[in-house]
Amino acid sequence: MNVVWTMREGDRNALDLTERALEFDKDRRWVYNKVYLKIQIWHTLYLESTVTTDSVEQYLQTICKLSSEQSPVALSVLADRLGISSVSTNEMIKKLVARGLVTYEPYKGVTLTAEGQTQALRVVRRHRLWERFLADVLGIPWDRVHEEACQLEHATSALVEEKLAQFLDEPETCPHGYPVAGTNCCCKEGLPLSKLEPGQRAVILRVAEHDADLLRYLGELGLRPQAVIEVEEVAPFDGPLTVRIGESRQVIGHQVASQITVRKA
Repeated sequence: MNVVWTMREGDRNALDLTERALEFDKDRRWVYNKVYLKIQIWHTLYLESTVTTDSVEQYLQTICKLSSEQSPVALSVLADRLGISSVSTNEMIKKLVARGLVTYEPYKGVTLTAEGQTQALRVVRRHRLWERFLADVLGIPWDRVHEEACQLEHATSALVEEKLAQFLDEPETCPHGYPVAGTNCCCKEGLPLSKLEPGQRAVILRVAEHDADLLRYLGELGLRPQAVIEVEEVAPFDGPLTVRIGESRQVIGHQVASQITVRKA
């Protein structure tokens, strides 16, 4: 049997080829098996080629960051943070598992392997160095540097990464307070501001970086890393907190306070 391999695009063409082979000789099962094997090999290579480095790096660093909040990371949480569908997330996780970058437990979630963690930390370092450069050197507002750094991190070579770190004098944290380098994507030091009681003072360590609107709001209130605050009042039943920052007195919601990590002073 001679099968002409004329695929135009995607799985639809592969399916057409299988159907033609079956119609040609329904009794000779080896024909089907041979064609099916070719299709499987092509399909694997096709899917592999569609997984870009940028996408892989984005998934790895997002899983790494979310691991500080929960481990394994639920796919629904991952999809929500990335702003994509659960179906797309499931497909990508299968590819990352095949590459040995993550492990997946059904009904639980995904965890980085040692290699996945290494790659994620490399991307996170580049991302936070760029955030520092964009904010400190170019003067871009801190609520916009995260999105801009996402575009730059994937095109940064190891040489540029090191030169950038040297130019910035090896910064310890990004503008939002997260460590530039380390063994984990997120430092677990500190506690949420929402956990403090009236009369307690604290220093802000870091704030959630992925919500530009929240960052803009916190910046307007002066709630930035290294700011010293004092809790004056806490409303019951997860109500708002009244805090003092220098001479300023602000009322913030419980949900907002939970996005600010502090260290008791």
